[in-house]
Amino acid sequence: MAEVQDAINVGKPIPIVLAEEDHQFILDEEALESILLKDDVKDRNVVVVSVAGSYRKGKSFLMDFFLRYMKATYHLNLIKEDAHWIGSDDKPLDGFTWRGGSDRDTTGILMWSEVFKATLEDGEKVAIILLDTQGTFDSESTVKDCATVFALSTLLSSIQIYNLKFNIQEDDLQHLQLFTEYGRLALEDTGTKPFQKLQFLVRDWSFPYEAEYGAEGGQKILDKRLQISDKQHPELQSLRKHIKSCFSDISCYLMPHPGLNVATNPNFDGKLSDIEPDFKQNLLTLIPMLLKPNKLILKEIGGQKIKAKELVQYFKAYIKLFTGAELPEPKSMLVTTAEANNLSAVASAREVYRQMMDTICGGNRPYLNTNSLDEEHIKSKDLAMEQFIVKRKMGGDEFSE
Repeated sequence: MAEVQDAINVGKPIPIVLAEEDHQFILDEEALESILLKDDVKDRNVVVVSVAGSYRKGKSFLMDFFLRYMKATYHLNLIKEDAHWIGSDDKPLDGFTWRGGSDRDTTGILMWSEVFKATLEDGEKVAIILLDTQGTFDSESTVKDCATVFALSTLLSSIQIYNLKFNIQEDDLQHLQLFTEYGRLALEDTGTKPFQKLQFLVRDWSFPYEAEYGAEGGQKILDKRLQISDKQHPELQSLRKHIKSCFSDISCYLMPHPGLNVATNPNFDGKLSDIEPDFKQNLLTLIPMLLKPNKLILKEIGGQKIKAKELVQYFKAYIKLFTGAELPEPKSMLVTTAEANNLSAVASAREVYRQMMDTICGGNRPYLNTNSLDEEHIKSKDLAMEQFIVKRKMGGDEFSE
């Protein structure tokens, strides 16, 4: 559909977290702020959708179908015409850069420059952000590089799609180890699960006779992989318990192979006509299942919904945490999260005070005598303090004094 394709051309992928040659990651604060601090975005609560996993496993390819759906649903309002969002058979895919082959194509973390604005069923206006991660576990990335990218995307997303090839293996679960320990500490601190949706997405599933393509078959496989038995090593049992306790929702979807033309043709450009019908049919099920307005999951930290302007603060805090030579301890991750959470409470309170005082003595307001100004200052300060106190904070009194 031409309108969908034209709409995709409005945005572009912007590198937000960049990998340097010395294996350090830096945050492009200017680029991040240019996206998240726009006037019509900054005060909306956010939904952050991220795709992570090994390199050359089709993450960016998948994200381009996400873009088609987002544009059709949130720009062109085609949601009632379910199949129309996917576009016509002869249109190449566009959006996040991807290509066939064996070398990685994404470096660091990319954010789609256009934030999608949606209104939920309860009338709340939200902002939807798409993240695409560096292809991890390639010959150029260290273990720390991989863990850093995976950690950042998991800490910052409300829907983390864990893109895997063929099956869910034991080492795929091991990559979640860092979060499970952090999650245990965060759970003790706030009483709420620290992460929201973890969506395993198994690509090129070859055993539909064992578990059918889709969400039901995926659940069968996931239940098997997360099953705890006395025969397992205690560490493996513990990992499974903690994964379940860290995420509010864990699910799995089994995708068929997209076809030989996609895998072996160097000139493949994403046209639907070159993709197997089974794969297309599953895209039509999977993507709305994650991105329909009533399926969106708002980003929460410590039980508090996060606004776009607050997400900037968390990006900055987490990047600092991961700049050392070693991976941070789970305790450090909790402290950093608590500090960022409490700084955002301070910023919200300051904003309340500034807005109140602007209405009383801003540039266009008439002169106010000193006594009246003092009275208004005290009122505004009290309201700002109230705002700070009611906002739920992490880490106890030690971090919020």
